[in-house]
Amino acid sequence: MQGEFEMSMIGELTFFLGLQIKQMSDRIFISQSKYCNELLKKFGMEGCKEAATPISNSCNLDLDEKGIAVDNSKYRGIIGSLLYLTASRPDIMFVVFLCARFQANPKESHMKSVKRILKYLRRTTNVGLWYPKGVSLSLIGYLDSYYVGCRLDRKSTSGTCHLLGSALVSWHSKKKACVALSTTEAEYIAAGSCCAQIL
Repeated sequence: MQGEFEMSMIGELTFFLGLQIKQMSDRIFISQSKYCNELLKKFGMEGCKEAATPISNSCNLDLDEKGIAVDNSKYRGIIGSLLYLTASRPDIMFVVFLCARFQANPKESHMKSVKRILKYLRRTTNVGLWYPKGVSLSLIGYLDSYYVGCRLDRKSTSGTCHLLGSALVSWHSKKKACVALSTTEAEYIAAGSCCAQIL
């Protein structure tokens, strides 16, 4: 490549676009702990109480038309920062995308849910992705579908993840474009999406 492009070697990769890369003899660990700490500080949550999960089991977000409106720009700023964090944090992807649906007119209930994510991040700042050396190269896909997950339009949400051996290489969470008429149909649509990603 040096024959074709002008380049220089500046040592082992340790930091790239907010991703921290720790290379060891038997594995590689990728995280965004520095970015996560900066995010908490930026939005005044560095000293907040910690949360064990990114969303409450009893939380059902909707438009909350009677709720008190909050600052659009702050809400969108938090959502944008959290979306970038999903590059190494598949554990927050579903709830971040759920909260992102309400960016047009956020209410206090939506901000409460977003702050819950930040409280969870404070507890799990050092979580990241492990890529061990010498694992089998079998490709495995997992999927799940949340039938009628959206209270607004009754559309299902599905999520998939793909592992190469024991290393997570692909993940996504998405609300479906059509309304499924049964749990079987929702699972079938999710399975098709998972297979397409594997192929």
